[in-house]
Amino acid sequence: MNKTSELRTESDQVITERSGDILTITLNRPDSGNSLSTGVIAELQRIFDQSADDKSLHVIVLAARGRIFCAGHDLRELRDDNSAAFAKRLATVCNRMMQTILRLPQPVIASVQGVATAAGCQLVATCDLAVASTEARFATPGVNIGTWCSTPMVALSRAVHRKHAMQLLLTGRLHDAEAALRMGLVNEVVAPDALASATARLASEIAAKSPYAIALGKSAFYRQIELGISDAYEYASELASRNSTASDAREGVSAFLEKRAPKWHGR
Repeated sequence: MNKTSELRTESDQVITERSGDILTITLNRPDSGNSLSTGVIAELQRIFDQSADDKSLHVIVLAARGRIFCAGHDLRELRDDNSAAFAKRLATVCNRMMQTILRLPQPVIASVQGVATAAGCQLVATCDLAVASTEARFATPGVNIGTWCSTPMVALSRAVHRKHAMQLLLTGRLHDAEAALRMGLVNEVVAPDALASATARLASEIAAKSPYAIALGKSAFYRQIELGISDAYEYASELASRNSTASDAREGVSAFLEKRAPKWHGR
C-alpha cells in the first residue's frame, strides 16, 4: 500500500503531500490569490531542488487551494518596494524556479482549479502538462496596468502558437479553459469535481512508466526543441542508440515479447 504523508512548511503557504511515487505540491495562500511571493518562490525552489535527486519520485503535481490557482507575483511586495533592483531580483529568482521545473527529471502536471494570471499563467505554461477545471481562466493582464508580462511571454511563446501568445499578451483578457485547450496551454478540461481524479489518473499513468525513459525523454524534448531540425535529428539519433542499451529498454522489450508487465530498474 502506498504511504501518504503531508509536510507543512513553517508558514503553511506551500503544502506537500507524498503518495507513493507521486508528490503533490499545493499553493496555500488563497487569501492572496496564491500569489508568488518571494517566500513562496523560495519554498518551491527548495522543494524542486530536493525532488530532483529523489529516484523514488516519478511525477509531481502542482495544485492550489481556493478559487484562484495563482494570480502571479505578489503586487503588495512590488508596491512596498517598487525599485528596479527588487523587480530584477524577483524576476531572477522566479525565472530560476521556472527553469528548474523544466530541468527536473520528473514530469510536472499543473492541476488548475481556478484563475491563472501573469506569472500564474506562466507557471501553467512551464509545467510539462496541465489539466484544467471548466472553472479555470487564463490571462496575462500586464497591459491592463501599464506593464508587459515579459517573463510569462517566454513560457507562453514556447507552449502555444505565437498568435495565441500574442493575443493573450496584447489583450490581457481572461480566456476560459476551452480556449486554453484550443491554444494548447492545457491538455485536458474536466468538470470541477473531476479535476483531482483526472489529474491523479494522468499522474499514475505516467508514474507507471520507466522512470529512466521518462527522465531521459523529458530532458531530450526540451533540448531538441531549441535546435534546428538537422541538429535535432542528429541528437535524437545519438540518444536512441544510447537508450537502446539501457537496462529499462531491454526489460521493456523482453516484457513486451513475453507478454508480461515490465519490472523497471530506473536505469
